[in-house]
Order: sequence, then C-alpha cells, then structure tokens
Amino acid sequence: MRDPKKHYLMIKHKLSDWLIRWMFYPLIIFVATGFYTASSIEIKVATVAPEGSGWMSEMRAGAELITDQTEGRVTFKFYPGGVMGNDSQVLRKIRVGQLQGGAFAGGGLAERYAAINLYSIPLLFRSFDELDYVRDRMDSKLAAGLERAGFVTFGFVEGGFARMMANEPISMVEDMRRRKVWVPDGDQVSFLSMEALGLSPVVLPPTDVLTGLQTGLLDVVAASPVVALVLQWHTKIKFVTDLPVAYSMGIFALDSRVFNRLSDKDKLIVRNIMESVNKRLDGQSRVDNQRASEVMEELGINFVPINSADVSNWHNTISQTYPLIRSRDEIDEEFFDELLMVLQEYRDSYPSPY
Repeated sequence: MRDPKKHYLMIKHKLSDWLIRWMFYPLIIFVATGFYTASSIEIKVATVAPEGSGWMSEMRAGAELITDQTEGRVTFKFYPGGVMGNDSQVLRKIRVGQLQGGAFAGGGLAERYAAINLYSIPLLFRSFDELDYVRDRMDSKLAAGLERAGFVTFGFVEGGFARMMANEPISMVEDMRRRKVWVPDGDQVSFLSMEALGLSPVVLPPTDVLTGLQTGLLDVVAASPVVALVLQWHTKIKFVTDLPVAYSMGIFALDSRVFNRLSDKDKLIVRNIMESVNKRLDGQSRVDNQRASEVMEELGINFVPINSADVSNWHNTISQTYPLIRSRDEIDEEFFDELLMVLQEYRDSYPSPY
C-alpha cells in the first residue's frame, strides 16, 4: 500500500520544481534579452490567409529569420484567418496604430493608392505572357506609388487569374444576365466593368463571400482556383469558366511609420528576407493554381470551355469602359496610360490567343 506521507512529499517536490521553473525561467530570459527588448519593435500584421496555408508558413519562417538576424530588435505577430476584419477594417486599424501591416488583395489598398488595382481590370490580360511583360516593366512603379502613399512593400505575389465560378455553366455574357455577381468591397474598377457588361454586381468583402454563396446573395464569383479552395468557395459551386477573367495579386505591406523607426541595418535585413519570401511565393503561385484546378476537377467541378466567338465581344465591351475608368478622380491617369501603352507594345509584337 502506498505511503500517504511519501506520496505527499513527492507531489510537493514536483510542485516545487514546477514553480521554480516558471518563476526563474522568465527571469533568465529577461536577463538574457533585457539589453535589447526594451528597444525592440513588434510589427503586428493581419491577413485573411488561414493558419497552415503556404503564405502563413512562408511568412512565419521569414519573421523568425528577421528576429534572429536582428537579435530580437524586430519581431512580427500575425493575425491570420481574417480575425482582424476585411481590408478596409485592417487599414483603419493601421491608421490608428493598432496594426502595423497587412497582407492585402490588390484592391484592398485602392483607397490609399488607386493604381494598385489596375492590373485587375476584368479581361485586361489575355495570357500569362502579356502579364509577365507588363509586370516586368510596371511593378517597380506600383511599389514606388504605394510608398508615396505611406506603405512599404517587398514585391507583389501573384494570386493568379480569377475565373468565373457558378452553379450553372457560363460560356457567354448572356449566361450571366440577371445573375448576382460578386465584386470585392472597394473595387470600383470591377464594379464599373460589371455594370458595362449589363450585370448585377454585389459588393462584399472576401470574408463574406462564402456566406453569400450559401444564402443565395451571390450567384457568380470570380476567383483563382487556390483562393476558391483555401476559402472553401469551391464547396458552393459546380462550374468554372475556363477564361482568365481578372488578374489578382497579394500585397504584403507595412506602414511606413513603423518601417522608418527601424535602423538602416534592420531595414536592410527586413527588406532582404521579405523580398526573398515574396519572390518564392510569387514563383510558386502558378504551380499551386494549376494543382488547385486539378483538385477541383477531381472533386467533380466542371470546367466550361469559353465560346471563342463571344470572347472578342467581352473584350470590346470592357475596353469601352477605359475612358470612364480613367476619368475617375482617384485613378492614377499617368500609370493607367502607361499600363495600356506597355500592353499594346506587347500585342504589336506578339499575336493574341483571342
């Protein structure tokens, strides 16, 4: 039979060991790090990307490298899964200092720098070759404009070409008539384009799209295959139209106010590491989207070939909205004109698939 006194002494001994560890470990950590934590800067970053996603894994790995190489002077804290709200809410929290950065969809920063969503004009690009040609010449200008607007970015991450997804097949503009089509909150360019096609745009933040599909508030959404899978939108649709409708990209951006508080040495460390992270994510995107398309097909979702005779009508209708888009007060006219010029430069040299 167990001796009660010995049992009590054993528990007391274990409890004492536990208390000592939890009392003295923080003290040891404080003594070891106290010389630099007082001046360390924590950068709080929000994103709709869920925990465990490729984006979060890469960002966390990059953040750990930054903490290590800056000897704890710069740390990151991430808020994944949209817990901090949509892009507009994140921007408000950055403005008041509650957050210092975010991972935004292209249009998510449009209220601060409108040119940032011009790549996503529906049916602007017809192939990856066109897109790459334009990005090689225009990305640096976008980054510079964003910095003038108060944000530092480390390169843009391709989200892929959005494709129309619905519960009924869509191969012509007529198939979309009288259907409720999702437009991201704040994306005036897409809103104007959808109206030009005679459609019924419904404005919602990405965080509300799944609910919109579940309740019938939305009939049609445009998203890349990866986004549709990660955010579970694929569970509410049956058909995908095999046409690159709009280009999407992600932007990891920090408030210039917090970045400028870093020493020159730490700025360089953050830039080098995060630019490397963004470059890897950007390069991996096409592979991921191709695999995501295959997964959707394996799940029984049908990919609908586009009616090629109708494609030129789609493009012509959208191009007629360009003067209206350009005339808006918030549009960067100079960037918009140069974007169209570079695109035409490519098309003059290479044939279009449509």
